[in-house]
Amino acid sequence: MKRGLISVAIFFAFVAIYTLSRHAITGTTTTTSTTSTTSTTSTTVAGTACEGSDFRGLYNPSQGAAGTIYTSVTLTKTTPGTCALKGWPILTLQDRYGAVLQTTTVDLPSSSGAIQFPDSRANQPPALLNLATGQSTTFSLAYSQVTSNAQGCPAAQTVAVAVAKGSSTVSVTPAYPITPCNHGTVWVSPFY
Repeated sequence: MKRGLISVAIFFAFVAIYTLSRHAITGTTTTTSTTSTTSTTSTTVAGTACEGSDFRGLYNPSQGAAGTIYTSVTLTKTTPGTCALKGWPILTLQDRYGAVLQTTTVDLPSSSGAIQFPDSRANQPPALLNLATGQSTTFSLAYSQVTSNAQGCPAAQTVAVAVAKGSSTVSVTPAYPITPCNHGTVWVSPFY
């Protein structure tokens, strides 16, 4: 009986040591999935996940061609420490009164190849980014100003950016309202 208890204790000790050593080698991994109306976003990060509140946002100048507007948003980490980020931003467009506008976000690159962003980094698959205080990440976005139905193109004064599902947001304000047509369709790149 004593021999059996010792064997069980040794087995549990081995399992505990093995489990702890694997966590020390591989780190902590968290996976989050979100679904918009046209795409699925998966974000995997090692260590502490970034929050929108970790950043200050800047809506960069835009350029356009044939009714499609291209721009980017740069997020600069302002909080102490390091956090990890991978995937696509989650956008919420708001009018000048703060009301949420209908938005259809399409994550690119995708198999549809709907558009190519001018910055080649935006056309790459998501990569794991570890950001320290003062470091920045960017994502590109595009939208059409040409309506293909009877609906108008709502004017968004503010864009709230979440870096993962359930995270806090950082608000960015473009110099001029953005007006995505076709149910508020906005194409976004992964963070780069």
